[in-house]
Amino acid sequence: MSGGRPVSPRDVAGRFFLEVWNERRLGVLYEIIAPDCVTHQLRSNEGAAPGEPRGPAEIEREVAEWHRAFPDLQVTVEDMVAEGDRVVSRVALRGTHAHDWMGVPARGKAVQFWLIVTHRVRDGFIIEDWVLWDRLGLLQQLGVVVDTVSLLAAAARE
Repeated sequence: MSGGRPVSPRDVAGRFFLEVWNERRLGVLYEIIAPDCVTHQLRSNEGAAPGEPRGPAEIEREVAEWHRAFPDLQVTVEDMVAEGDRVVSRVALRGTHAHDWMGVPARGKAVQFWLIVTHRVRDGFIIEDWVLWDRLGLLQQLGVVVDTVSLLAAAARE
């Protein structure tokens, strides 16, 4: 509740992107993420991985790693649709790879990639989420994986 009014799931999801990611106010996570929040990492060829509890402290560490590796990272919510207790957001992330990230040495490259996130919200807290992100596109931009045209050409030669 905020000022005696219920907080909408859409407002909670909006805070996650604006305040946590763009304003870097990581303490907000403790206001909007349930301690036993369950995260499902979606995989395009396998569906959702089994849900894992991920409380605010774990999410704070993860977001901080992204901010460290991409210090100018900004999130733009391109679409947000809410119905009932669920909010689906399509977001673009843009930033410069200035420090090591997931074992990949800093490349100094500007990148842009997308996420689709579904948040389930109860009583002002995110209690569950599903995340699908353009891992391949990001790794290609960082030069870790060859571009799609080259991948397809190599597959055609096999």
